[in-house]
Amino acid sequence: MNNQLTIQIIILIVYIITLILFVKSYYKVQQAIQWWSCQQSLKLFLEAEKIRDDLLQESFIIRRSLELLPVESRELSTNKTQEFLKKIDNFHQSLAQLSDRLFPVYLQDSLPFAIQSLLEPWLISYSHIYFHIDLPSAWRQEPTERSLVLLRALEELLKITLSEALTQTSIYIRLEQKANLGYLWVQINYPDVSTLVFYTNLPELDYLCESFKFLTSGKCVCRSKNLSLNCQFSW
Repeated sequence: MNNQLTIQIIILIVYIITLILFVKSYYKVQQAIQWWSCQQSLKLFLEAEKIRDDLLQESFIIRRSLELLPVESRELSTNKTQEFLKKIDNFHQSLAQLSDRLFPVYLQDSLPFAIQSLLEPWLISYSHIYFHIDLPSAWRQEPTERSLVLLRALEELLKITLSEALTQTSIYIRLEQKANLGYLWVQINYPDVSTLVFYTNLPELDYLCESFKFLTSGKCVCRSKNLSLNCQFSW
């Protein structure tokens, strides 16, 4: 009887521990997905604000300028023509950039080209940081939805781990295929231990990895070594 009671107690304890671990894992994933959703919603909000503040204003100015032209003046001066052409060119360029941000260029054709396109604004905005990018010229055909998640994950990682105030920082990005698996390695080298500790302990890193694993059924691991933060995405 005592043995049977002991077994029942052990089974109950195992059940309770399993339940606690399951609930803990569930809430961890839930927090990660909520964070991911919040980041993507913020991105769409900022794009909408940019449309309202820039593109819509620009289109209104062009339209209003045309309306205010004297009715009898059907022929525009050379200067006026060039002014309108410049405004229209700027408007067209802004629309093209917006299109690329909403759905990155090359995404359906080439993941390496899409990553390169994504990184170009970072190379300009963070010119004080050394970037080494190693991308293959050819890549397998990827599902578009998975490639989009990968690009967004890389973008979020850069937002989390890079700062305009950072100096003496370098970043190494490499895309590689081994057997049937794709790998994206990101290594960020920081100037000192305190900076490394700060960025590696940010909860957003965990949220990012959990979101990537949930959305792609892949893996994401971020570890620190010496003065480097090493993140590996695999799928």
